Amino acid sequence: MSKILVVDDEYRIRELIKKYAMFEGHEVTEATDGLEAISICTRNRFDLIIMDVMMPELDGFSACREIRKRSTTPIIMLSARGEEYDKIHGFELGIDDYVVKPFSPKELMMRVNAVLKRTALDEGQKRDVFTYKTLVVDFSARIVTIDGERVEMTPKEYELFFYMVKNKGIALSREKLINHVWGYDFFGDDRTLDTHIKLLRKSLKEYSKCIVTLRGIGYRFEAE
Repeated sequence: MSKILVVDDEYRIRELIKKYAMFEGHEVTEATDGLEAISICTRNRFDLIIMDVMMPELDGFSACREIRKRSTTPIIMLSARGEEYDKIHGFELGIDDYVVKPFSPKELMMRVNAVLKRTALDEGQKRDVFTYKTLVVDFSARIVTIDGERVEMTPKEYELFFYMVKNKGIALSREKLINHVWGYDFFGDDRTLDTHIKLLRKSLKEYSKCIVTLRGIGYRFEAE
């Protein structure tokens, strides 16, 4: 059973999500705005957060920014706004998924379960580290360092980078990358993947050249 925090100022939406989440066997806690969500997160640990964007007191984006300062808990953002700018802004803040209202509660639960499956901890996992010059990728601890300094990445950047490093030297199609990182049938367009690649290259600094663009195919991670 996973612990889920549902944040939305609309009672009807909270109850709808709660109903379906509890049917799936999850434990649900509710919050009515961003400030309350931050307060609850400082006192409790959750496996996933479902949060609306437009809320009184503090909006979802601002709440996400504050939560990300102290937690990597997966976040699924809900919004009536489906513009690409809003989605990209959310991904840059570190959210794991973006669902546009009105949404299908069944589809939302599929996305919830996909995110939980990807982020499930494997306590028996052996330490796995990849090193290339001064770049160190610790898969077990989910830490990337360059010259001994930690590289801050969003959860999606970690997922994307780790998958590419694990498959270094292999041409990875756009479809394969999207299916692995998002874990479900992708409803957006390729620009979302390209945006994450751009952010990832920026995080990697001098090692950005290790991510090679394969025109018409996808990308490949190269290390001598």
